[in-house]
Amino acid sequence: MELTAGSKAPAFKAADQNNNTISLSDYSGQKVALFFYPEDDTPTCTIEACNLRDNYALLKKHGIVVIGVSPDEVDKHKKFEQKFDLPFTMLADPKHTMLNKYGVWGEKNLYGNKFMGVKRTTFLINEDGTIAHIIKGVRSKNHAQQILDAWKIKNQD
Repeated sequence: MELTAGSKAPAFKAADQNNNTISLSDYSGQKVALFFYPEDDTPTCTIEACNLRDNYALLKKHGIVVIGVSPDEVDKHKKFEQKFDLPFTMLADPKHTMLNKYGVWGEKNLYGNKFMGVKRTTFLINEDGTIAHIIKGVRSKNHAQQILDAWKIKNQD
C-alpha cells in the first residue's frame, strides 16, 4: 500500500551514526522531516545534506526534527557527519527495511540504465505520527525551504 498524506507513518528502529538505536516513537509529539537519500558523500546527496545543515537552526526553531536515511552503514554515516559537520541524525538501513516500508526503494532509470536504488523522498510527519506531506520532487539546493513551504511555515527570523 502506497503511503499518502494522512497515512500513519510506519514505525521503525534503526542505528544512527553513533550506533544508537533510534525509533520513530522517540519523536512522538514532534514534527519530523524524514529524508531518504541514495548515498553518503555523493554530489547531490551532499548538496541536500549541507542545505539542511545550513538551515538546521531555522528548522529547529520551528520545531522540526531532521532525520536522514540511506542504505549506507553506520561507519559511513559517521564519516559523512564528521566531514561535513552535519548536526542531524542519520539512520543506517543497509537491509532496506525502512526504505521498503516507506516505498522509496525501487527501480530507477538513469540515461536508459535501469537499476535498483533509493528514490529521493522526504516524509513530513506530524506530531501525532501521521504523514503531513510527501516531497518527491526534492530540490537538493533548496530542500529546507521545500520543507518549510510544505508545512506552510514563513521563513522569518
